[in-house]
Amino acid sequence: MSGNEDNSSLRGVSDALNAAANLAKAVPVYDDALQPVARETGKALGTVGKAVNVALAPLALIVWGYDQIKEFLENKVAEKLQGIPEERFQAPPTNVAGPAVEALKYSGQDETLSEMFANLIANSMDRDTAVFAHPSFVDMIKSMTADEGKILKLFSEHEALPISDMQLRKSGEQSYNIIDENFSQIGSLASLSIRELTTNYLQNLIRLGLLEIPPRKRLSDESLYNVITNDPSVLLLKRNFEEGGTHSVVFSHKAIRVTKLGQQFIRACVINKGPVS
Repeated sequence: MSGNEDNSSLRGVSDALNAAANLAKAVPVYDDALQPVARETGKALGTVGKAVNVALAPLALIVWGYDQIKEFLENKVAEKLQGIPEERFQAPPTNVAGPAVEALKYSGQDETLSEMFANLIANSMDRDTAVFAHPSFVDMIKSMTADEGKILKLFSEHEALPISDMQLRKSGEQSYNIIDENFSQIGSLASLSIRELTTNYLQNLIRLGLLEIPPRKRLSDESLYNVITNDPSVLLLKRNFEEGGTHSVVFSHKAIRVTKLGQQFIRACVINKGPVS
């Protein structure tokens, strides 16, 4: 693998743009009235091409090359395997290590995601933990943001967490509208960078099969929901909707928990496989 190969995808985009521009130049225009339009189109293509090249240029610095990946494996992964008895070492399965190393080219600069890849590779090289390093976990990490990784880190310490729906009900009626769905304190607890996207992150982790919201299930300790219902933003919203006395805001308490697959993923990728003491 070489630096030229690492940047082949960038060159492909640039070549495609140049080819489009050259094709536009090569097409003969017989109507003199159309020539100004063609010239302006060519200028536009050139401008767009330059803009795209400028926008893509930083990727050459972000995309990891062979040397960076090699250093990462020799340091980060090796560190996680310190203290493992020699008889437990094994070559990592190619369907785990191969895609993981490839993925590091594009996510190695992200500490949260690269840490998950390091744990996955290290666990795949330990005979005692290799069974937990499922090949599908590579694509799952590739489908996550760093914030979603932080949420899973939080769930490595909690099997389930409280969430609630805020419902607006009109006095004397059974029907209701949902004001806010799956509201929780997870964004704050996990110290997310973009907390307003917490619900979206949870939906993605549910889509991946790592978390679930079981129907008609809630935590037995009702006091755990107090932090949600007493949140200042919730109290303000509740006060605004209930002003006038024609409507009331009620809460439908639920729970979000780790699935069996999620438990395996957290063990293989999230919990730090540090040096054995």
